[in-house]
Amino acid sequence: MSFKVYLAGEIHSDWRQQIIAGCEQDSFSFSSAVTDHGASDAAGDLLGNEDKSFWRDHKSAKVNATRTRTLIEKCDVAVIRFGEKYKQWNAAFDAGCCAALGKPYITLHGEELIHPLKEVDAAAFAWATDPEQVVEILNYIVSDQLG
Repeated sequence: MSFKVYLAGEIHSDWRQQIIAGCEQDSFSFSSAVTDHGASDAAGDLLGNEDKSFWRDHKSAKVNATRTRTLIEKCDVAVIRFGEKYKQWNAAFDAGCCAALGKPYITLHGEELIHPLKEVDAAAFAWATDPEQVVEILNYIVSDQLG
């Protein structure tokens, strides 16, 4: 059995690689949001060029949302990473999709974001402060063994 994990959120650090490396590889399959910012912004270009940035962004958002929603629907659990440096609107939206679809999710962020993310964390099944905690949770889920 392969436990499907969707990794969403912040794209400026190696948290995804840390989680993937720490998990029992034969027990998991991972998918992710597009982590190349330029590619994500250009996803709508597949539908033709736009003169106005609003319509380019609108088309790209819809193409990306189709991909994201499909991967969230297929996952067993999602990990939503909120970084300290940038506003994470996409991550918050992904957490909302998980909550609306009844998909369990784990938030990953530092203590400085407790207050701004209180509603997001309230719907999460767990809150972790570092990738190692996420690895421990995921490995526990599939093996029922702690540490």
